[in-house]
Amino acid sequence: MKKEEIQDENVRTRFSDEELEEFRQIILAKLEKARKDLKMLTEAFANSNDNDISDTSPTFKVLEEGYQVNSKEENSKLAARQDKFITALENALVRIQNKTYGICRVTGKLISKERLRIVPHATLSIEAKLNQPK
Repeated sequence: MKKEEIQDENVRTRFSDEELEEFRQIILAKLEKARKDLKMLTEAFANSNDNDISDTSPTFKVLEEGYQVNSKEENSKLAARQDKFITALENALVRIQNKTYGICRVTGKLISKERLRIVPHATLSIEAKLNQPK
């Protein structure tokens, strides 16, 4: 980032409509992928496997069922996390619409463009994030 851009972001109170549109496109792309991933995860833990091992040894069946339960639990956790991510992206779209996107909720300063390109749903600047209690 150029020195002028850093100074400019420290003075400005919001991003321009063109910049907001750039971030909106980034968020829409991430949202589309996140929704596809959520659908895949949801199907993975909700789907009953018709290719079971009902005709094999009882010992292997118990091991396989245990693995399936664990795998479904992991997929369920991943799906919940993905759902939370989707909500955060949708909230970012609302902030873009309200023209409050990219403003740190702690410092009130603009979040750097680099951070928002990587974490488009961020609501904290790096400065605020680092000062959070652990």
